[in-house]
Amino acid sequence: MGNIVDLGHGVRAAVTERRGGVSAPPYDSLNMGLGTGDDRDTVLANRRTAAENLGFDADRVVWMNQVHSADVLAADAPGGVGTCDGVVTTRPDLVLASLAADCLPVLAADGARGVLGAAHSGRLGTAHGVAARLIASMAERGARPGSTTVLLGPAICGKCYEVPPALQAETARDTPEAACTTRRGTPGVDMVAAVTAQLRRAGVTDIRADGRCTLESPELFSHRGGAPTGRFASFVWRARE
Repeated sequence: MGNIVDLGHGVRAAVTERRGGVSAPPYDSLNMGLGTGDDRDTVLANRRTAAENLGFDADRVVWMNQVHSADVLAADAPGGVGTCDGVVTTRPDLVLASLAADCLPVLAADGARGVLGAAHSGRLGTAHGVAARLIASMAERGARPGSTTVLLGPAICGKCYEVPPALQAETARDTPEAACTTRRGTPGVDMVAAVTAQLRRAGVTDIRADGRCTLESPELFSHRGGAPTGRFASFVWRARE
């Protein structure tokens, strides 16, 4: 299911893995994504299972309709928040979720000030700075970047993420750290390096990383590893005492 990470001040984060659900191949088995082609009721059952195992109610979760944008919305109720790739909340009862299968999940919390954020930073979202926009939106609601802790979830690594030179240049235009060379000696994109740089420029100093490459880790879903496939979920929430 994945380990629960303590982000301080009663805030928790976790990333689900492939196993432990009821989805049939090729979504086997804990597919958390409704937009994958999997059976809707099966995905909802998987979401309930994951929530139960992580210790929160499934009806507390906020889900984004992710479209590889840099848009950030505020959530004041559980369920679907709308079309965006970043979400923030000040409600202590809400759980924020980000879905991925190679893209980079970003989980953020200023627990002392009660502000949480989650983002989905794929190649386009990274190019357009969705993580920095998430931090700015949190700051508008009272968070301080210097007091914010960020956990970067699993993502395809720069050694594996091969892209055409034009896409590498587009991604690295505003964030040079995005450009890398794959282990095959071809142009690549390193989303973890890029988002880390974006967060540091936004004033965040406490940045932690899961470190796993989705393409190299069989316990995680990977779109490049074999599509169609499922999605894992990354969650951030305030634990109820």
